[in-house]
Amino acid sequence: MVLVVTEQREGILKKATFEALLVGYRLAGQKSQQPLASILGSGVSGLAQQIVRFGVKEVVAVDDPALEHYTSEAYSAAVADLVRDRGIQVVLLAATALGKDLASAVAARLEIPLLQDCIGIDVQEGMMVARRPVFAGKAIAAARPSDTGPLVASIRPRAFDPQTQTERTAEIVSAGLKPVELRSRVAEIVKSVSETVELTEADVVVSGGRGMKGPENFVLLEELANAVGAAVGASRAAVDAGWRDHQDQVGQTGKVVAPTVYIACGISGAIQHLVGMINSKCIVAVNKDAEANILKVADYGIVGDVFKVVPLLTEGFRKAAVN
Repeated sequence: MVLVVTEQREGILKKATFEALLVGYRLAGQKSQQPLASILGSGVSGLAQQIVRFGVKEVVAVDDPALEHYTSEAYSAAVADLVRDRGIQVVLLAATALGKDLASAVAARLEIPLLQDCIGIDVQEGMMVARRPVFAGKAIAAARPSDTGPLVASIRPRAFDPQTQTERTAEIVSAGLKPVELRSRVAEIVKSVSETVELTEADVVVSGGRGMKGPENFVLLEELANAVGAAVGASRAAVDAGWRDHQDQVGQTGKVVAPTVYIACGISGAIQHLVGMINSKCIVAVNKDAEANILKVADYGIVGDVFKVVPLLTEGFRKAAVN
């Protein structure tokens, strides 16, 4: 049996969750089964109906006040109980920040194998085979479990097309959290206010690097992002310099994105950055250095001054939107 652990924030299912549901549906289908799904939180039972359309056999809504805010202890205990009670063989999660943390916590609690950040999952000769990038994305490893016991895998966001299944019916079951000793609790959540699209879910990402020369110049990228409905990202160099918050960082030590269009402005293209955006459908790079590594991987490259090129791009997109 395949279990897909869905992710929600403030009563809204994450887009990456739909991709994990699709993978679970395909994987279970190869075993002539239907996947099981779970939704965890407080007051989340109403979200179960949105999950049904992805072809799941059953949706288990673990609704408990102790799950109002995410903690690895409480959430991993709830998922581990489902794995034991239902005889789950494969647990799938989206490889978001929360999903990666929960996946490792569940694997540790159950002492089972863990495969993070998978970009492909298939069944061969009755065994699950997962493809995942290694060595900073320079190679793709095919991993196969050494036994038939349960395992946990997280799915890289935007690595799969989250196509909605046809109308289906499934049983929705409510469940509570079994008694568990929690050593920590969330005392307060401090939110940052942003009017842009969330980085990992954006169809278009505009990123800036050291070539932007200062935090005040990122307003040029924000204007471009507003013109095309994009999210604003940054390289590690820009984040380390204090120009942007760490949540905007794209790369090996930041967020992995795979938008339809990725626009890199003033970014040299170090391998650590490429790991975080190389799977973008179309890469556009603006850099004054014709030998910059980012131009070697770009589908469209503009050799020029970002402070002249970016305003022209913004103006062009605004005119196109009006027409």
